[in-house]
Amino acid sequence: MAGSTLDAYRKVIGMTGALLPVVSFLGRLPVAMIQFGSVLLVTETSGSLATGGIVACALALGQVGAGPFVGRLADRRGQRRVVLVCSLGNAVAIAAYTLGALADLPTPALVALGVLAGATIPGIGPLARARVVPLVRARGGDDRIAGTVLSLESTMDELSFVLGPALVGLASVAGHPAYAFGAAALLVALCGTAFALHPTGRTARTADGGPARARGPRPRLPRSVYVVRIGLVFLGVLLGACGAGITALTQELGQPGQAGLVYAAMGVMSAVVGLSMAALPERFGLLARWRVATAAAALLSLPLVWTDSLMGLYVVVTFFGAIYAPNLITGFALTERAVPPQRLAEGMTFAASAFVGGQAVTLAVAGRIAESHGAGAAFALGSAAAAVAFVIALVARHEAPPGPPQETPAEPLGAAALTPDAGAP
Repeated sequence: MAGSTLDAYRKVIGMTGALLPVVSFLGRLPVAMIQFGSVLLVTETSGSLATGGIVACALALGQVGAGPFVGRLADRRGQRRVVLVCSLGNAVAIAAYTLGALADLPTPALVALGVLAGATIPGIGPLARARVVPLVRARGGDDRIAGTVLSLESTMDELSFVLGPALVGLASVAGHPAYAFGAAALLVALCGTAFALHPTGRTARTADGGPARARGPRPRLPRSVYVVRIGLVFLGVLLGACGAGITALTQELGQPGQAGLVYAAMGVMSAVVGLSMAALPERFGLLARWRVATAAAALLSLPLVWTDSLMGLYVVVTFFGAIYAPNLITGFALTERAVPPQRLAEGMTFAASAFVGGQAVTLAVAGRIAESHGAGAAFALGSAAAAVAFVIALVARHEAPPGPPQETPAEPLGAAALTPDAGAP
């Protein structure tokens, strides 16, 4: 099984080239750096943790609001131009945001700069999924290879959200969080440009005959896509609440510096399990995987409510981290199978925005709950959200979407969840 899984990853790398995963990974690092680092940066420059939280939330909401629009543009105009413009624009926006924080601008100005920095994020993670999955399908890849792509992409997400905060922490120790923001601006400019100009960027434009070849109405999305998005929102609520609870508990225990290491333990376990997802047999269908993953999230998050020691927190969070990647990978896989090819980039960015939006809003709300009622209350909110996600997964059903006007093959894409190789361009 391990050998066949490694063969699947080798096949994916052979189809995309080794450079694409490298620039894709480095290009998404700035997102993790500025999301985590914005609280540290603004808190240090303003002297207010509340201000840091408000500005960080504004940055995340900017990303959530603009992400689907960026994906829609990529579907219509091709990824190359869209990613190139957003990468360079995001580098400038991060630099302006950093300078504004260092100049101690008023909170409304920092909020505006934070929204701009979030709104210009090029969305390399979801766009890489939208680029590579049709590419491997066009080159003969089956559902298992497509699943391997999604596992690899989610693992890169996990590693970026482990390494990104670590880099911010190192910059803070070395002198100032602003150093990390300078590195983030440079990374998104260089690696975002490299991702945009990579030869597969042209393939993404032509994989289904061009971006929005027909200028008529876009094919509608099936209701199942919206159900998955709602499930991802509650997954974001779960992780946002757990993030607030971890921060609060480490503070209660008098060791706030341990919060970053706890996050890292959770992220590393999630990355390991994410890579292992490619080994799951095809007969273990996506809906079944989603139901198992959400049920596991609800169960494994419960011990956090009663955790009251640092060692216990490490143990419970490490086991809890095992369900993070499976939920994300399955959510993106369900999205990929259901949306029409002409709206794949939009579908992937919307799925990512649903997750980030739930996480961002919950971080602010759960932080207040933790301050008033303790870390256990924040963890309880997360467990409740996981239970709702499980109910959503239970009632979800496969549904075939309407095909694109005049260019649709006879077999609808929505059947992809039930038949092999469906969804190929």
